[in-house]
Amino acid sequence: MNEVQIIGTGSSVPDQIITNDHLSNIVDTSDEWISSRTGIKERRIVKGETTANLASSAAKRAIEDAGISPEDIDLIVVATMTPDYFMPSTACLVQKEIKAHNATCFDVSAACAGFIYALNIGFQFIRTGQSNTALIIGADVYSKILDWSDRSTCVLFGDGAGAAILQKSQNKGILSVYTGSDGRGDMLLTCPAVGNSNPFSSEVNLPKSVVSMNGKEVFRFATTIAPKCIEEALKHSSYTKDHIKYYVLHQANARMMEVISKKMNIDIEKFYKNIERYGNTCAGSVPLALDEMNQNGLLKKGDLLVLVGFGGGLTWGSALLQWNK
Repeated sequence: MNEVQIIGTGSSVPDQIITNDHLSNIVDTSDEWISSRTGIKERRIVKGETTANLASSAAKRAIEDAGISPEDIDLIVVATMTPDYFMPSTACLVQKEIKAHNATCFDVSAACAGFIYALNIGFQFIRTGQSNTALIIGADVYSKILDWSDRSTCVLFGDGAGAAILQKSQNKGILSVYTGSDGRGDMLLTCPAVGNSNPFSSEVNLPKSVVSMNGKEVFRFATTIAPKCIEEALKHSSYTKDHIKYYVLHQANARMMEVISKKMNIDIEKFYKNIERYGNTCAGSVPLALDEMNQNGLLKKGDLLVLVGFGGGLTWGSALLQWNK
């Protein structure tokens, strides 16, 4: 089996910043209400940018950071639940934009765990020799599937994308990946797709495509599954939680991270946090945070990281990385 490492990262968010005070003008909420419950102060919301726009921009920055040519890429996997089209895939739109004409391209849908799922796919493709260089992207424009009159959901999310370049290597970079799902939790986080209005159906079903969430149960799920994800990432390694420099969790709620850190007796300072500036960017969350850490010089060669994602489906996953860039 080939070894695989991350050789570059990139991210992209819209220019438009929407603060909690902005939201208080359109829905019954306040900065104190939002920040005390979630840790979010502001988020980025598109003014016209698409999921493919954000994904392509993040991809270009990752390619530049990796120092490769787009033609070196032979696999593009985009994790998103807010594509611009059912077809073509977002990955194909990115391929066209960045001119990575030698790549096989497809999307995956695993909500906020999507980037970990996509990372695992790229990891397995390279390990088995199917690919040499993979572009993995998490990108979502959640603002188009929100009910902006529902303060329980519209205050939580933002738009954004993050990307990573994976490549075959002599050095171990991705040490383990773990994923899981539980369809019994299907109704805890939902967003209906296009309804059926065909002329041969006796019933017309046109659900509204907006997010709904059982917040209390989602919080319970996240604070239970994240510790398991961390344990599973380390399970078959020689490392313990004390060896990890940073835990890069899906940025869903700052209070979640506090609960998880206490449950696992891990210093909260080891949990990278940018939710106050971006909110929950779904599949873009983990790679956006990873790129910030990379660009801000927080990551040194040899550092051990654990990435954790969890979301609707229910879905979850984690990865243990050794930073070799």
